Amino acid sequence: MATVLIVAPVFALIAAGYAAVLFRFVSETAHKGISEFAFSIAIPALLFRTIVVSEFPHLSAFRMWGAYYGALAITWIAALALSALLREDREDGVVFAIGSVYGNIVMLGIPLTLSALGNEAAGPMALILSVNTPLLWLCGTLQMEWTGRKQTGSALSIILPVLLDLSRNPIMLAIGFGLVWRFTGFGLNPVVDRTIELLAQAGSPAALIALGINLFRFEVKGEKLGIVVMCALKQLAMPAAAFLLAKLLDLPPLAAGVVVLFAAMPTGANAYIFAVQYQRLVNPVSGAVALGTLLAAATLPVVVVVIVAGLN
Repeated sequence: MATVLIVAPVFALIAAGYAAVLFRFVSETAHKGISEFAFSIAIPALLFRTIVVSEFPHLSAFRMWGAYYGALAITWIAALALSALLREDREDGVVFAIGSVYGNIVMLGIPLTLSALGNEAAGPMALILSVNTPLLWLCGTLQMEWTGRKQTGSALSIILPVLLDLSRNPIMLAIGFGLVWRFTGFGLNPVVDRTIELLAQAGSPAALIALGINLFRFEVKGEKLGIVVMCALKQLAMPAAAFLLAKLLDLPPLAAGVVVLFAAMPTGANAYIFAVQYQRLVNPVSGAVALGTLLAAATLPVVVVVIVAGLN
């Protein structure tokens, strides 16, 4: 019952967003405004406040990164190997790998992890969030350029635009400012705290509704075998590898829970954006986003049960 109370409301809000478009209560373009509010205002407020006011256990950043990104690297390599067996070319293989490892850790991961593990999970989440997008986008872009031998400038010409975009990312800024303000020891004025708290309370519901609306434009079409393999790698292989590495690196239960839950998230929209940018495997990655989110309603409750059992 506890797991149902954690997971069911999350997917109910996603379904509500999808149904709102399906029955034309809102337009398909509504996700843009709701997403902008969620990811530019509400979720940054949530992350900033939880980082400033919550008590966190001692964390080893390198062990956490080792568990999460070690699992990601293992899955990435497996995806490249399997894509070769599926007769994708090498550039398609990079997109296939991105679709197999780039999880929806913001739209779905943040709300579900906070619901399952509480505000104490904000610290471990921030460690992963702070490097996830830059690392994956840089690795994917560099490998794509290297594979296609299209890069005529220096590696800096690839890296600098990505870093400049990230420097304006509201979620990255919220994490950075939250850590700086926490270290000052000033805390939050009660009026300011309550204002930010009200914004933060809207973050998770808005993100989940936006995800449901956004899913309306994703379809399961294209190479069905490739879609299934991407989903299997993302939602079975990667969390399994993360679980084993978290055990091997002796992560505390809370940190291990965040690592495994984030690893178990289905393929996210950023993987689709990457595919569109290079015009490769657009339909299969779109299918992995749609099918993976649907399958997550069955796979994530199992992951939550395992994690909650480990915490007790």
